Amino acid sequence: MSDHNLIGQPVARIDGRAKVTGRALYAAEFNQPGQAHAVIVNATIGLGRIAGIEADAVRRMPGVLGVLSHLNAPRLPYRGHKGPIDPAFGERLHVLQDNRVRFHGQPVAVVVAETLDQAERAAMALRIRYVAEQPLVDGRDARARPVIPEAGKRGGRGAADRSRGDAAAALAAAPVKVDVTFDMARENHMPMEPHATVAAWQGDQLTLWSKSQFVVNEQAEIAAIFGIAPEKVRVVCPFIGGAFGTSLRTWSHVTLAAMAAREVRRPVKLVLTRRQMFFATGHRPRTIQRLALGATPDGRLTSLIHEGTGETSRYEQFVEALTSVSSFMYACPNVRTQYRLTALDTSTPTYMRGPGEASGMFALECAMDELAHALRLDPLELRRRNEPALDEGEQLPFSSRSLLKCYEAGAARFGWARRNPQPGSMREGRLRVGWGVACANYPVLHSPASARVRILADGTAEVEAAASDMGPGTYTSMTQVAAEALGLDAGRVRFSLGRSDFPPAPPHGGSQTMASVGSAIRAACQAVQAEVGRRAAVGATGVQGLSNAAMAWEGGRLRARAGSGPGESYAEILARIGANAIEATGSSARDPEIARRFSMHAFGAVFVEVTVDPELALVRVRRVVGAYGAGRIVNPRLATSQCVGGIVGGIGMALMERTVLDPRDGRPVNAHMADYLLPVNLDIGRIDVLFVDEVDPHVNPLGVKGLGEIALVGVAPAIANAVFHATGKRQYELPIRIETLLHA
Repeated sequence: MSDHNLIGQPVARIDGRAKVTGRALYAAEFNQPGQAHAVIVNATIGLGRIAGIEADAVRRMPGVLGVLSHLNAPRLPYRGHKGPIDPAFGERLHVLQDNRVRFHGQPVAVVVAETLDQAERAAMALRIRYVAEQPLVDGRDARARPVIPEAGKRGGRGAADRSRGDAAAALAAAPVKVDVTFDMARENHMPMEPHATVAAWQGDQLTLWSKSQFVVNEQAEIAAIFGIAPEKVRVVCPFIGGAFGTSLRTWSHVTLAAMAAREVRRPVKLVLTRRQMFFATGHRPRTIQRLALGATPDGRLTSLIHEGTGETSRYEQFVEALTSVSSFMYACPNVRTQYRLTALDTSTPTYMRGPGEASGMFALECAMDELAHALRLDPLELRRRNEPALDEGEQLPFSSRSLLKCYEAGAARFGWARRNPQPGSMREGRLRVGWGVACANYPVLHSPASARVRILADGTAEVEAAASDMGPGTYTSMTQVAAEALGLDAGRVRFSLGRSDFPPAPPHGGSQTMASVGSAIRAACQAVQAEVGRRAAVGATGVQGLSNAAMAWEGGRLRARAGSGPGESYAEILARIGANAIEATGSSARDPEIARRFSMHAFGAVFVEVTVDPELALVRVRRVVGAYGAGRIVNPRLATSQCVGGIVGGIGMALMERTVLDPRDGRPVNAHMADYLLPVNLDIGRIDVLFVDEVDPHVNPLGVKGLGEIALVGVAPAIANAVFHATGKRQYELPIRIETLLHA
């Protein structure tokens, strides 16, 4: 593409051909010479201790190179490390360091062999004796004791308890009220690519080809665990086959791969099975939420109470923004939110697409729909009447809030005006048709990031950052940002990511990659142009002796700002000064003063049509319209793809995804693709995505807000509200199942 105004253009994926032809390498495909294979042995009890391990016979099996357990594994330092993605309170699992079993599936041994088949056979043959105790795995168990999370004891938006006015008194006095409880199931991430690590030591230098959404954090974590300097660890991850949050943290299999490689003195590959990913790499926690709303007869909110409890492990406290949206989503003088954790004998949950917001907005938006029904008011009109003028929780203006535009554009595209408000009134033959709406929200994050730009002698550019790409099109969108900033064709820019020795970048999650890394790339491009200009000013040219302020870059050519000549290209300047390359780095971070002045969020409105078979209780999502105010859209093609993927994930959350634990030992009973249900093509109807025009100069230098998270957030409540409209039966559990509809 020759047009240098690349931002906003629907550029096709730069890495698309590599992915469809198999040239893109994922973690498990970085095979090394002399590589051995490791298989993890997982605990078969939910709580207790290891009483004995019978490993001698296994060590004599064909091809076996080693069997590691707490009996012979090296004692690792496990120095303190808390990355921005790790739980702030508690201590990560110290794998193979003692005989305690903390949850079903905890790694208790690792077998290393010449081939994968030999390692799997040996792992199955390993006999372990346990002394079992009764685990607590259900937050509704009478033994469960919800506690205030330690992180929530701090002030600010993340406080566990927040209030304004007197929500309880206002609720009691409200002429119209709803008070309901929602139960949302535990979910697992289920990406196509399983977790995998190939570990290789060269002396005291460790290289990890590892699936990671945060390579610099994985470098720091493994260095801390092994007690070595971070520069001794290199993490490589150029492609990720889906993750949705499960690869943000560095889980114990990475440590085991590195440990095994050091013990057998060979490179080792370790790939988790699908079943192992259900208990070893995080999950969306089950949540129980109470949502109470009070309103005047004309639909003005007078009280909002949101109480939520999430699950965590006993050894760490995982927290998410479960109740935070309720403090600012709607105008209301009396609001109280409360967030608690229940410690269970399970592994630690982690962030999953739309973490906290997706669960919290489900409760809030379903309660708003129920209130609209009680008021006999259109659900969209109820939301309009309670649109706030500012963030009432923080008493700050929004940097931008285009939710009313989203209502208007989405409703027009969907045809909302044709909705019959009476539940059960819209039918097609024997099918009942329901239309539902819900809002979406996600904060605009902008974390410190750096990038490096190198101009080569031929006038092309290399751009590097330790970012990741799990599928949204990072290679393409970052190339667009760099090419536009440098005034080059996209084909003359090569962007590289996924290496811990590149300039540091924040986690590839939280919809912050473009805001953070994109802004850093823009800064690096400006820095390298300044350096090229400084060196170009030495010599008899049209810019001789000029300052950078007196020069201008236009279309990749440098000229005097007051001049009219053709200027010089990058290649011409480097040839004249005899340089093979010129490079510079740039960084970006949010101005704390701006953060103190504005509340920064993306907003959206989701409209859904479902059909419900009244005899079979089968729910089908026929069509979805999502309208989003997400600032500047760098690539509409990629942005639409992100939203479609998020909407599909929301359909799974609403109707299918549910991890079930055996109460006896915490074993996930449906830890496989046959019984953990996911949407497939036949489950998906028409999905229509649109973006309202929104200019927000405050959020970051690029004016972007991110889309990966918000696209999932409002989908499940919109579907639940549509099911109520179709049937007149309100669903308080997710996923909505046939049996609950039949018995409602």
